[in-house]
Amino acid sequence: MWKLGRAYLTDVLRGQLLCGLTPVPLQFCTRHITCTLRHLSTYKHGASPWGKAVYLKNDYLRKVSSLINFLRCAHLHITPTMAKSKFEYVKSFEADDSCLPNTWIVVRVDGKNFHRFSDSHNFIKPNDDRSLGLMTKAAQSVMEEFKGDITLAYGQSDEYSFVFRKHTTTYSRRSSKLMTNIASLFASSFVFYWPRYFHSLQLQYPPSFDGRVIVYPSEQNLRDYLSWRQADCHINNLYNTCFWKLIQEHDLTPAQSQEKLKGTLSSDKNELLFREFNINYNNLPEIHRKGTVLIMKKEDVASERHRSGPGSSPKDRRKQSSRLHILQLHCDIIGSQFWQEHPEILSDTKR
Repeated sequence: MWKLGRAYLTDVLRGQLLCGLTPVPLQFCTRHITCTLRHLSTYKHGASPWGKAVYLKNDYLRKVSSLINFLRCAHLHITPTMAKSKFEYVKSFEADDSCLPNTWIVVRVDGKNFHRFSDSHNFIKPNDDRSLGLMTKAAQSVMEEFKGDITLAYGQSDEYSFVFRKHTTTYSRRSSKLMTNIASLFASSFVFYWPRYFHSLQLQYPPSFDGRVIVYPSEQNLRDYLSWRQADCHINNLYNTCFWKLIQEHDLTPAQSQEKLKGTLSSDKNELLFREFNINYNNLPEIHRKGTVLIMKKEDVASERHRSGPGSSPKDRRKQSSRLHILQLHCDIIGSQFWQEHPEILSDTKR
């Protein structure tokens, strides 16, 4: 009877889950069989409903308990005391968006329509250090929240990329959870710290950031992604520096400046800056040319403690401890030197 009952319930369970039906009928069947087993367990000798003599031993109650646990493991609720249990079938419609295991998870946030946002708030062109500082502060808030799980962040212009450890289990690696939590925290931090960087300048409207999740299976894929973002920083900054210099110092219109730069190569733009504005592009601030890299580093902290005992005077001793802090860099991450100096980034050891 036990084997028949468990097999019956297993078949019903599979059928309902495959068809996406409500689990209410299965709950009814479960209660019915459970009550039947409990009723039969009161007899030592007797006739079963199937017309056969049954000798029920004391382990039947344990079997009933095992049956109930089996159903609970299948995420079904058989207790009628839960008022909304019959509606929980709607959870089966949720998509399984867990990121692939053994991959690097990258979450990138981008400012939505920041061209209009920067114009509305009179950002300094081509680079506003107030905005860059605020973006980095928001990124640091995210890294503090996910301390030990985010191993590196890279930002430039109106975007930031956050790299999670390869074997992170944060939010069970669900992409929707990771993306929404990071994007919302980044946006709220951007607004929260706005007065610190823009002082009396009021926000004209709330900024917003979109987010996306990408997974990379190898270290080389991850490094190529970060190289792509830094190369993008260099290309955009070189163009924007030329574009705005032509407008600000040669009184060209945006359309005329764009036409003058149309079809030019990097070497042409470098020559234009040096010839017409006496600017060596390589001497511009690295934060503008290379973006910002944030990494977690352990910092040794010396704390004092006193030791005293009978017949001895107090004596200061140094005790070493360590803590994580966020290190801000403006350096090249395309070459190998950065990765050789910071091998812990790819080690996947939670710090």
